[in-house]
Amino acid sequence: MSRGNLLLGSLALLLIALPAAGQTAKPDPAPAVATSPENETLLKSTEAFVRRLFAWGPEIKVTLGPLAQSPATDFYAVPVEVTLDNQKENGEVYVSKDGKTLLRGEIFDMHADPFADNVAKLHLQGSPSKGPADAKVTVVEFADFECPHCRELYESMQGIEAKYPQVRFVYKNFPLTTIHPWAETAAIGARCAYEQSPEAFWKVHDAIFDDQDVISAENVWDKLVSYATQAGLNADMFKACLSSAGAQKFVDAERADGVALGVNSTPTVYVDGRPLAGGDPQTLVQYIDFELAAHGEAKK
Repeated sequence: MSRGNLLLGSLALLLIALPAAGQTAKPDPAPAVATSPENETLLKSTEAFVRRLFAWGPEIKVTLGPLAQSPATDFYAVPVEVTLDNQKENGEVYVSKDGKTLLRGEIFDMHADPFADNVAKLHLQGSPSKGPADAKVTVVEFADFECPHCRELYESMQGIEAKYPQVRFVYKNFPLTTIHPWAETAAIGARCAYEQSPEAFWKVHDAIFDDQDVISAENVWDKLVSYATQAGLNADMFKACLSSAGAQKFVDAERADGVALGVNSTPTVYVDGRPLAGGDPQTLVQYIDFELAAHGEAKK
């Protein structure tokens, strides 16, 4: 294991349950607090403490600040950037203004919707969906066509979607290109299918997951053209789209939406903004039932 990986492991301990480290939304940064000698002293003492806590020696660069007001009146939010061997990771801790207490985790404003920020970042315009456009409850899935866990969720979703016809289900691409060599091409192909026919998208979507085991980086292009043809799409238009920048741009935008939310694994699902990393079907049903009840609807 490289020193950089060791750093990431220790940083994960610092960032456990923080938005930057998980699949929850990372809040927009609060306005920085004006610098002062007292605040500079607080940052130095905080750096010394986290270095001691996680055994970060002088070879590790630790940058803290600027201080910002946190949702808790008596605490500052303190951004943390850690660098080793040109690898960087970012997170946030909370430090009391008297310099006596450090918190890691999330601080919530109990007078605000804890998932409103997520909903604001879920840009759904132009994304494939099933169910009523004006549904009271919306489920958004970030998935990777080459991801085995995404295929497992796909198989479960068929029953869940049938169980909840009053819910809107939205699919967004989040190809993990560093570990899945053909996932992005598949995402572009699915997007090209949607641009010809939103209904055909789901046929291509299903075919990719059904055939996941036999698709490879070498045959993915031919497989996609075959799925598109079987879905009734114009093959020449589909091939032209596969080679164009437009579909790639949309896939990039969907991935950027996920990154803004803190998504770093697939599948990650949001039920009215409530995150569910891994997409466990039982938990997903629990979340849907909860939101339906909150809107005064019963499952059908």
